[in-house]
Amino acid sequence: MAAPGHRSGLDAQGYIEREGSPARVPSAFRPVVAAARERLLDVFGARLDGAYLYGSIPRGTARVGRSDLDLLLSLREEPTDTDRADARALEGALDEEFAEIDGVGALLFSRTRLLSDLETNDLGWFVACLCTPLLGEDLAEHLPRYRPDALLARETNGDLALLLPRWRERIAAADTDEARRPLVRSMSRHLVRTGFTLVMPRWNGWTSDLGEMAEAFGTYYPRRAAEMRSAAVRGYEPAGGPAVLRAAVLRAYADDLGPWLAGEYARVHGIKAPRP
Repeated sequence: MAAPGHRSGLDAQGYIEREGSPARVPSAFRPVVAAARERLLDVFGARLDGAYLYGSIPRGTARVGRSDLDLLLSLREEPTDTDRADARALEGALDEEFAEIDGVGALLFSRTRLLSDLETNDLGWFVACLCTPLLGEDLAEHLPRYRPDALLARETNGDLALLLPRWRERIAAADTDEARRPLVRSMSRHLVRTGFTLVMPRWNGWTSDLGEMAEAFGTYYPRRAAEMRSAAVRGYEPAGGPAVLRAAVLRAYADDLGPWLAGEYARVHGIKAPRP
């Protein structure tokens, strides 16, 4: 279990280190990464300012047939409906062709937004610390270095209260077990990451491992530790357990753990600056 003062994920000066690199991409995933690189150029051409990998593949922790390919695209202009449709088509083609991955997700933003003052401690931090350059200029060169402080905590995950009504709508609309599985995975991960950034300034470090995140959270909130550990497991293995359990888990997330975490986050760090 991590203890206060732990400096995991930080350099000698106490800044968060960039967690991925091309050298860490497992050999099994290199063909799909190469294909993504080539097709992004073909599909987006001059519209593309740059592209990044993030998630388990550039961290070197991806599991063949179970991990997805996560991409962030920096566009020269604000993303259009055409850009989003092109990205969805590219996601589907890569996912169908490469059995090594279990899905593809591409986030689209303009270069201007990624480098804006409003996003410095959210999307800017994400690019600088959690993304691995794949194409184009590395925008991290234009961004500051980051410490695991309260400002970063507030601006990364201080909006959970705003998300919960949307979560409830999605849960209500998920009327099959097949529809609930991805919700369990994504909401579990979001809650664990939010729980971790709640305690991140006190823990004084960074990790993207869900298990480590849950353990760090549990150090400071032992009464909720078991819930967060269970969420970490579900973030990796959403298919486990009976269908009725998944429905109950989602209700608990939206009506208990989520609201409690949102309230505690606001009390400790405040609310994330509003976006347009």
